[in-house]
Amino acid sequence: MSNSTTIALQAIVVLFFLFSCSDDKKNVKASIEEPDSIAYLSTYGVTTLISDSGRISYKIEAEEWHIYEKRRPKHWAFEKGAYLEKYDDSLNIEATIKSDTAYFFSDMKLWKLIGNVDIKNQKNERFFTDLLFWNQETGEIYSDKFIKIEQEDQVTTGIGFRSNQELTNWQILSTEGIYIIEDKQ
Repeated sequence: MSNSTTIALQAIVVLFFLFSCSDDKKNVKASIEEPDSIAYLSTYGVTTLISDSGRISYKIEAEEWHIYEKRRPKHWAFEKGAYLEKYDDSLNIEATIKSDTAYFFSDMKLWKLIGNVDIKNQKNERFFTDLLFWNQETGEIYSDKFIKIEQEDQVTTGIGFRSNQELTNWQILSTEGIYIIEDKQ
């Protein structure tokens, strides 16, 4: 009698687990309506170095970094901000870039920086805008939004911007500015 009671209890426990597991699977499957919305990889509190052809080229720091491999286009998302340092061959900092949000579209090698974009180049010039694109494939940086550039002796503002990726040869498409003019009377 005790054997049959034990077997009956075991059968009830097994059936309980079978039915509860099958319901969980349905709930999990139903909750993931768009599988490409799930990050392939998510990491938090990131500091990483990126190399190009065996030499360190960049350092990235971010509070959160999500990689979406199934979304089209594939991209990295830094939705809580990003800080990037670009290095020359001697590992000297060539430029710093920070923004509130950043996306890197890996197939196109295109960065999209959004919100409080602040860039400092090797000449100590500072670039401020709310939207900036950096195409690593073509080596071009551009924006169609308001931009402010602070140099040692002048501040230039305008709408629309194009530059090489070193930010040494830039132009503002529609300029305004404050310039210091010496009075030599």
